[in-house]
Amino acid sequence: MNGTVKDYIRSIKDFPHEGIMFRDVTTLFADARGFRMAIDQLLNPYAGLRIDRVAGLEARGFILGGAVAHQLSTGFVPIRKKGKLPGAVISEAYQLEYGEAVMEVHDDAFRKGERVLIVDDLLATGGTAEAGIKLCHRLGAEVIGCAFVIDLPELGGRKRLEAMGMAVHALCEFDGA
Repeated sequence: MNGTVKDYIRSIKDFPHEGIMFRDVTTLFADARGFRMAIDQLLNPYAGLRIDRVAGLEARGFILGGAVAHQLSTGFVPIRKKGKLPGAVISEAYQLEYGEAVMEVHDDAFRKGERVLIVDDLLATGGTAEAGIKLCHRLGAEVIGCAFVIDLPELGGRKRLEAMGMAVHALCEFDGA
């Protein structure tokens, strides 16, 4: 298969709930050419910039962020759901459609002034990314950008992050939720 990153992403109707069109990036990850294309395109806007750490948002952001960090020859930091990290952490709560969720990072994951790139597969409402940004800031790091494979513009995540002063990079967009 040739083409764009979007061509490698499978859509699954009514998953995980009826009325949801799930954008499955595992088909992208499974294809060597597609995966390489995605990593190269995620990196492209940041070529030549100093990046001290890549932070990946749970869970598919770990796969992408690890590959991006490898290409940049820099460290990788996982930002995880509450209760998944051992040791001392800091937490940041954010609102879900129904309720609240919490993201955590180790309390020594970043040093003051470090420049961080946040990576994940999907930007929907932006709540998880916003929590990740806030965690980085609380430890004194500067978030230089947020990179995603997919943006769902109708859900407003890009606008939410840009309102925080974030530069947002997405490889493709899909309509709907």
